[in-house]
Amino acid sequence: MKTKAILLLIILFSISCRTKIKKTQTPKFEHDVTTDATPWTSTDFELGEEDFTFAIISDLNGGEREGVYSTAVSQLNRLDPTFVLSVGDLIDGGTEDSLQLATEWDSFDQRTSKLNMPFFYLGGNHDLTNPRMRTFWKNRLGPRYYHFVYEDVLFLMLDSEDYNEKRMLEIYSARDKALKIIAGEIEGTYEESEYFNMPERKIGSMSADQLTYFKSVLNKYPTTKWTFVLMHKPLWMREDEKGLGQLEALLAERPYTVINGHFHSFLHEKRNGRDYTILGTTGGGQKEGDSLSFDHVTLVRMAKEPVVTHLKMDGILDETGKVPAGIIEETGD
Repeated sequence: MKTKAILLLIILFSISCRTKIKKTQTPKFEHDVTTDATPWTSTDFELGEEDFTFAIISDLNGGEREGVYSTAVSQLNRLDPTFVLSVGDLIDGGTEDSLQLATEWDSFDQRTSKLNMPFFYLGGNHDLTNPRMRTFWKNRLGPRYYHFVYEDVLFLMLDSEDYNEKRMLEIYSARDKALKIIAGEIEGTYEESEYFNMPERKIGSMSADQLTYFKSVLNKYPTTKWTFVLMHKPLWMREDEKGLGQLEALLAERPYTVINGHFHSFLHEKRNGRDYTILGTTGGGQKEGDSLSFDHVTLVRMAKEPVVTHLKMDGILDETGKVPAGIIEETGD
């Protein structure tokens, strides 16, 4: 009997030691960003676990409604994911005024700094509207597109505003004219404007250089557990060489998930046997009468396969049964 008791103690001690080692394991985090500026707030992750959960926020802008993103930050701290990703449109942007850009980014960063976990930036059309904004991003946040690996899961963070400078200026000029039509400053119909009919307005563009970069990333990591592809505009809807098609072909033999924003209306569909999701909003303008235009945050628990849960913000309540840190407005422009 004594021998059995000693053996049981040894087994329990062994399990305890293994558990302690697992909890103190440093998470695996790899990237190739070499600039002083980085497109994330920190790499201070929680200690490693067998699975982990990350969150994604969607568009703040295109008619940001005050207080919604701050509420989301408070809710995310309660949900406690390992890190938070974005799909762009983090500031109003659309300007060449460096002081205005600094003010807008300072405002976003001040609210984001209240997160208890790392945050990863990704640019949208509001964040990367013109060459000056590109330079501002580079100086403040480093590369516009990049990748990282966390615990054998590969994240591809794409720039869907990846035009040559000439085309970017053409789009910027057409956008400015369209906004003046909307504001009534000049005559015209928005739906008949040059900007409205540009394919880049809805589906963006990816350069050959960016495609080459992500090809090399996929070659470097051929057997990761899963690959997540994030972008602002749905490059997968563009059917020429500036769309996602060539990258999708390279992803075909591996498990992957595609997520983007921009439309401010939720959509999920199967494509190539994979999940493709367009997120709603996390404070951005909403479409009146569109039941799929709602504020939410997305949680992804990375087990053997990703378990994706979309949480409407008006259903994430504190201990008093109320939405924390303010009331969420349902509509706004």
